[in-house]
Amino acid sequence: MPFSFWISLVGQQYSWTSSIFYIGYLVASYPISLGFVRFPLGKYLSVLIFLWGVVLTLHAVTTNYGSLMALRALLGVFESAISPGFSLITGMWYTPREHVSRHSIWFAGNAIAGIVGSSIAYGLLKYEGSFPQWKILFLLFGLMTVAWSVVTFFYLPDSPQTAKFLSPAEREWAALRPYKYQKTIQTKSWDRHQFIESLADIKTWWFLLFSFVICVPNGGTTSFSTLIIKGFGYDKFQTILMGLPAPAFQLTTVILSALLSSTFRKSRLINLVLLFLIALAGILMVKLLPQSEKISRLAGFWLVTAVSPAFPLMLSLAASNIAGFTKKSTVMAVIFLGYCAGNLAGPQFFIASEAPNYHTAYTTIVVCYAITIGMVIGFRFYLSWENARRDKEQGVKIDPEETRRVEINTDGDMPQVDQTDKQNRSFRFIL
Repeated sequence: MPFSFWISLVGQQYSWTSSIFYIGYLVASYPISLGFVRFPLGKYLSVLIFLWGVVLTLHAVTTNYGSLMALRALLGVFESAISPGFSLITGMWYTPREHVSRHSIWFAGNAIAGIVGSSIAYGLLKYEGSFPQWKILFLLFGLMTVAWSVVTFFYLPDSPQTAKFLSPAEREWAALRPYKYQKTIQTKSWDRHQFIESLADIKTWWFLLFSFVICVPNGGTTSFSTLIIKGFGYDKFQTILMGLPAPAFQLTTVILSALLSSTFRKSRLINLVLLFLIALAGILMVKLLPQSEKISRLAGFWLVTAVSPAFPLMLSLAASNIAGFTKKSTVMAVIFLGYCAGNLAGPQFFIASEAPNYHTAYTTIVVCYAITIGMVIGFRFYLSWENARRDKEQGVKIDPEETRRVEINTDGDMPQVDQTDKQNRSFRFIL
């Protein structure tokens, strides 16, 4: 249910209600990332989830454009911790081979929320009570988030070593399992050398650019999805209803992509290319088909959501291919800088005077998808070359995606060495 349903927005104001969220996200990304190192991770995330829920609830009292912009900016500030924090948790608990499926599981919550949220919004459109429909939405989801943050505060462990539901031996085993592959442990201090190394690493800048390029289309299509569908020729009831298959298709592609990437070795980057080819076909249908073909254009818009697994795949690639806790935290922050910048820019290509066809936006999306496909292919060649170079350097071929179980010895103290992927010459990159 877009903001224009209850607040009068003119010109590019609708675009700015989307962009201001990512300005808040962008400004907060680096300071928030410092907290991952300084504070207990589970407690830190829980407090930020609580604050996010409070801000979402306060949307129910917005009455004008100014108050809406302020709350949207604060929402971005507190949300800036969620995905990078969840990705760090995934890296602490799971091996590189498991990263893509685990990232996809929690990322699938976006699609499930889209299905549930759209269904509730459609039902509320038929509600004729005196209490405004949009206030019900914000109160419902905001207060649910606040309640859930209390649960996570007491039950989400800060690391495997603090998991109360595990025995001491199980905690040590859980912590050692991913360490055997990446030599990364959670630390409470910021490592300046790892920070500098991350800025000098070409992979960091690839992740930054890739995140930006994929999020320019995402920022626009996510914020304007309702207006895009309405522009095909549907009324407001049909618009909400016709939007339901998009998150369902998104959920399907996330699951299938996770299964394929987990089943077939060296397939994550190949899957990314396939996803962007499908999305490229979809946006070309939206852009090039005549307005009379509204069903076909709608189907094309659904196909655009095929790129949804790209973000968890990218996060899994970063979690698997970057080692060292400070370095990984820095790269995650950089990724979300690109995420913010792309999502901030995306809505601005949807020019109000071009409605309902948004030619500038659709052309921009086509260009971004084409660039992304080239970037992914180039990155795969680079990682393959780096693996081959390290094999030659050490005189041994190491498979980073071996399926055999690694023996874990829990005797003795936990290791305290936190190595980066550059320092650990036995490290090999996941494709």
